[in-house]
Amino acid sequence: MKKILLMLLISVAILPIFAQGADRIIGVWFNSDNSSKIEISKTEDGSFVGTIVWLSEPLDNAEKPPTDSNNPRAELRNRPLIDLQVLSGLTYDGKGKYSGGRIYDPQSGKTYLAKADMVNNNTLSLRIYIGISLAGRTVTWTRTTK
Repeated sequence: MKKILLMLLISVAILPIFAQGADRIIGVWFNSDNSSKIEISKTEDGSFVGTIVWLSEPLDNAEKPPTDSNNPRAELRNRPLIDLQVLSGLTYDGKGKYSGGRIYDPQSGKTYLAKADMVNNNTLSLRIYIGISLAGRTVTWTRTTK
């Protein structure tokens, strides 16, 4: 009985360490060309999403905040890029790896599948692809502050 109780106590004590590993992705990240900052947060269901919180060019040629003008859905083309969710559905697989995500590219208006790998605490490697990950490309995001 003491062994079971001890194992249960150890399991409860270690659980936050595993959660902390999954939550390492939470924070603000520069995209690969430093043109935007994306804030990654955790949803109620435990998946991770990313929202644009900063743009290097906060105004377009008409001196207005840029919008999602390349969206394939006409009714969404006027929504601002700031606060636009571009990453969704990433789930933690363990050992710094995430999968099952989708990433939206406002420049092209296209949505891709995504998986991520925490290279270290300040570097996130994102694999963006259609169909199979071998046919995609990898971009690197760097941790920053708001």
